[in-house]
Amino acid sequence: MMCLLITFFAGCGDTQQNTQVPFKSTLSMHEMMTWYLEPAADVIWDSAGFVITEDGEVDLRPTTEEGWLNVINAATVVAEGGNLLLINGYSPNEADWDAYSKGLTSAALKARRAAESQDADALFDAGGEIFNVCRACHNRYIERMD
Repeated sequence: MMCLLITFFAGCGDTQQNTQVPFKSTLSMHEMMTWYLEPAADVIWDSAGFVITEDGEVDLRPTTEEGWLNVINAATVVAEGGNLLLINGYSPNEADWDAYSKGLTSAALKARRAAESQDADALFDAGGEIFNVCRACHNRYIERMD
């Protein structure tokens, strides 16, 4: 009986793997960047480094658990955004685009790990990587994003 159940479930698994779920984006590329990726990236960038004001230097790192969780959430959104950029509806199916999208996910995962460990220096570095990937992609593709 156990062998029969294993065979049944194994057969079900194969069927699910061969089924393609169609994807239809709900946002234009501009909207995806403006409403999804940019706000999340801004949370990361606004939570790392220092700002110099008239009153002196202001450390941007989160000071509460809630603040760090906010950065973890934002980094997760950016990481998944990189994955979303690889699917039909967003991707122009070009090697450079794929590399930038994967680079965005990789850098955002570094930011998430830094926020999880509350490592402000690592978060700053990861935020810089996210910025560099975004800038490189925009330099190559910005005219296509509207």
